[in-house]
Amino acid sequence: MMAPMADQRDVGGPHRRSGSGTLADGADGADAEARLALAEDPETPHLALIDLAADPSPLVRRAVASRADAPAQALRPLARDHDRQVREAVARNPSASVGNLVRLVKDADRWVRWAVAGNPACDGSVREVMAQAHDKELRGLLAESRELEPELAARLVDDVSPEVRERLATHTHDPEVITALMADRTARVRKGLARNPRTTPAQRGALARDPVADVRVALVLAVELTEADLRRLVDDRSVQVRMAVATSELVPPHIRQALRDDPDELVAEAARSGRPGRASSPVVQAPRVGQRTARAGRGRPGDARR
Repeated sequence: MMAPMADQRDVGGPHRRSGSGTLADGADGADAEARLALAEDPETPHLALIDLAADPSPLVRRAVASRADAPAQALRPLARDHDRQVREAVARNPSASVGNLVRLVKDADRWVRWAVAGNPACDGSVREVMAQAHDKELRGLLAESRELEPELAARLVDDVSPEVRERLATHTHDPEVITALMADRTARVRKGLARNPRTTPAQRGALARDPVADVRVALVLAVELTEADLRRLVDDRSVQVRMAVATSELVPPHIRQALRDDPDELVAEAARSGRPGRASSPVVQAPRVGQRTARAGRGRPGDARR
């Protein structure tokens, strides 16, 4: 089991004293503009980029940190930069070394750590550090990774956080992990499995009999079920489950029509309308990789997920 979630802070972010978000930092503005243009110019030689990595303006340093062709001598000090957005740019840079990514995945700032999760340069050693992190969100991003090693996936099966296990359940391709999570006692984890299109027909049949209605609803809206499972769900005791059957695009019309005389008028009306898709389908979303939106604020990357 993992240790409890660590404090998730924004460290070294834009503020007046650091000058982040400004170009001149007390220097001549026109000169700073020229340095920024040089940092962004694809023709700028590597030696000049190494010098610009020590520029007083964080915008210039960020431009260097964002370049996929930036030399290692430039990225190394930028991975230790006092400005968090510079470090975050290095964390996203596919040319960042494994050593820099291991350092940045332990960064004090959450956005820097989360950015590492989406970097294609991550290898098993970086993911090993992620699996041991106190940061629940970082482990959740790892759980969604397509490159997740089987031994790390097996470790996350027993993660202390139900959210991490749910995200693993939703995205895993590993049949052994799916089988192990079928026995999870937390409903939200089984709900994640219900959304996973890689479950077997037998596993879907078991989820169709799950004691928690939310699991059965997620299943009906996310994957195709056998005729026998659908017939059972037509008579489900939960109105929400029957409504899901009546509105799911994955349910054949003849099954939906069986609910035309449902004792709940709303379910019956939905079945008679013959227009599936009125309920929100909890399909599997593409894994989030630490992208920050303009209004992300204090939430998780991409936010508003579950």
